[in-house]
Amino acid sequence: MSEKVVRKTFSKETFSKINLGKSREIGMIGFIVIISIFVQMRNPNFLTLENINDLLKNTAILSILSVGMMLVMITRGIDLSIGATLALSGMIASLTVSANPNLSPIIAIGIGIGVGIVCGAVVGGLVSKGGIYPIIATLGMMNVYRGLTFMSSNGKWVSAQQMPVSFKAIATSSILGINTLIFVAIVVYIIIYYFINHTRTGRKIYAVGSNPESAEVSGINNKRILFMVYTIMGALAGLAGVLWVSKFASAQGDTASGYEMSVIAACVLGGVGMSGGSGTIPGILIGSLLLGILNNALPLINVSTFWQNAIQGAIILIAIIVNTIVKRRVDKKNLSRRKI
Repeated sequence: MSEKVVRKTFSKETFSKINLGKSREIGMIGFIVIISIFVQMRNPNFLTLENINDLLKNTAILSILSVGMMLVMITRGIDLSIGATLALSGMIASLTVSANPNLSPIIAIGIGIGVGIVCGAVVGGLVSKGGIYPIIATLGMMNVYRGLTFMSSNGKWVSAQQMPVSFKAIATSSILGINTLIFVAIVVYIIIYYFINHTRTGRKIYAVGSNPESAEVSGINNKRILFMVYTIMGALAGLAGVLWVSKFASAQGDTASGYEMSVIAACVLGGVGMSGGSGTIPGILIGSLLLGILNNALPLINVSTFWQNAIQGAIILIAIIVNTIVKRRVDKKNLSRRKI
C-alpha cells in the first residue's frame, strides 16, 4: 500500500488526539513537579541522586512493559497475560543459567525474549486469526502461562544462590555509566519511538486503532498488525522477565502477579485511550514516571499501605476522567470540521 494511502488513513482525527495529548503531557509534567516539591518538603531525601537513581531503576521494567501495552491499546486491545509471560520467561531463563553457570547473559536475555515472542504470538494468533476478544484471550493465556511457570520449576523457586554472578549482574551493571536497566529502557523507547513515528508500519498501527473498517478498506492487513503488536508485547515481556529475575535475584511461580494492572495504569496515566488510536511515547514515559514517583514517594512520607493504594487509585481515576474529556473535545472538534 502506498505511503499516501497510509497517511490518509492515519487521519486528521488522530493528529488532533496527539496534539491535545501534548497539552495534557505538559500538564502531567507540571503535576509531577508539584508532587516532587511537596514530597521533598516532607522528606529531604526524596530528590537525592541516590533516591532518584533507585526510582529510575525501579521504574525501568514498568516503562518497558508500558511501551508494548501502548501498542496493544492503540489497536483497541489489552493484554492481561504480560505478568504471566514475564514470570514464565524469567523462570525459563533462570533455570537455564542455573544449569549452565557459564552461559553468557546475552544468551539468557535472548532466551527470555524468545519465550516472550512465542507467548505473544500465541495471544496474537488467538486475537487476530481466531477473532477472540483480547480480554478473553489474554485472560485465558494468563492462567496457561502461569501454570507453565509452576510446571517448569516443579513449584520451586530459583534462588540467588542458584544464579551465577554474571546473570545477577545484568541488573546491577552499567553501560556507558548508566545502569543497565535504565539503559535498556532508553534503547527500547528510542526504537519504538522511531518505529511508530517514522515508519509506514507504525502509522498503520494508529490507523487500525483509529478506524479498523477504514483501515481494512484502504488495504491495511488488520490481522497482521494485531498479530504484530501482541508479539512485540510478548517480546518486551520476555525481556522484562529476565531483567526482573536478575534484579530481584529470585524466580518464582507468582512473579509479577497482578503487575499487568500497574502497566495498564501507567498507560492510562500517560494518555493512552482505551478506545484506541491514541498514545505517545512521551506520554507513557510520563505516566510510568508518575506511577514510579508515587510508589517511591508515598512510603517516604509515611503514608500507610492502604492510603497508598487509595491515592494511586484516585489519581488513575482522575486521569481516566481527563482522557474522557480530551476525547470528547477531539470528537466535538472533528464533528465541527465535517460540518464545515
